Amino acid sequence: MDENIDPVYFNQLRRQKPDLTVWAVGEPNTPAKGTLDPEILYWCEEHDFVLVTNNRKSMPVQLNDHIAEGHHMPDIFILNPNLSVGDNLEELILLAEYSFENEYQDQVVHLPIT
Repeated sequence: MDENIDPVYFNQLRRQKPDLTVWAVGEPNTPAKGTLDPEILYWCEEHDFVLVTNNRKSMPVQLNDHIAEGHHMPDIFILNPNLSVGDNLEELILLAEYSFENEYQDQVVHLPIT
């Protein structure tokens, strides 16, 4: 999760899905807070982590640049500000449980997907 995501998201994901690995930018072993988006994409690619963000403007551009450089990204999920926290969490859990491996590779997916 990027650093601008309300901590309630990763706290609730960890509580509701303890078997799911959830890391947030700024935690130990993750990019530091203030890390630029391109570096976060490199880190996610290297560690095979999906990125959850609320960055609707620059993240699609950053992903296109990342792919143009010959890189790949597991997935980028963008939270929907019109959904409640609970609804966004439900969408993320559904994606975690029912997505095929690499189903959304190199894509920006806006929630909800249903």
